[in-house]
Amino acid sequence: MQATPRREKARAATIDEIKLTALRLMREQGTVDFRFADIARAMEMTPPALYRYFADRDELLSALIADAYNDLGEVVAQARDAVATDDVGGRFMAVSRAYRQWARKEPQQFALILGLPVAGYHAPVDGPTTEAAKRAMSQLSSLFMEAHTLGVLGPPRLRDVHPAIAACAEQKHQQTGVPVSAETFQAMLHAWSTLHGFAALEAFGHFDWIDEAGRDALFDGHARLAAETAGLPAPRES
Repeated sequence: MQATPRREKARAATIDEIKLTALRLMREQGTVDFRFADIARAMEMTPPALYRYFADRDELLSALIADAYNDLGEVVAQARDAVATDDVGGRFMAVSRAYRQWARKEPQQFALILGLPVAGYHAPVDGPTTEAAKRAMSQLSSLFMEAHTLGVLGPPRLRDVHPAIAACAEQKHQQTGVPVSAETFQAMLHAWSTLHGFAALEAFGHFDWIDEAGRDALFDGHARLAAETAGLPAPRES
């Protein structure tokens, strides 16, 4: 017997409430872990009742991770698409700023997907978390493809590539069918890790000793340096 639309809506609402409660507890406790018992207590439910919605903690974590990646992907895509397609440098800056702002606004979700792994959690292979991660993180790599297509992608500053990185680039080529030179693949990794490092330091309070205007200026310089080193063009002057 199929569930009625009313029952489906009620179930969806409860699932949303469970996820929101888990996120709230993570924010309050300053951790990315949680217990079903704590969620049930906060929602005035019994722990066994939660199993009608999620098979176990890992399934709930997978849903939260997929949501976080989807949210991050949507935020950076909106920022990117607000800039003209032929201004790749401007689009890179927009994506970089959106990535940073999302990390500041959602430090628990940021830690959940890009921080230390949750103890005992194993993401399902090729599951929703994997697909969501690919969609979110492709926002940055796609800018390099756009720059290449437009003929504005220059050579990266660092061109010596370790064989292990070259092998990774070839593996990605086989998976996606998109030809990317080992030098450019390495440059993409350098750009992302550079931006991520700043975002992580700031999200977890390590730049609090610098005022907001100073952090803004420092980040913009950081992003411009990452783009220049990677061979991306400078943003168009407004």
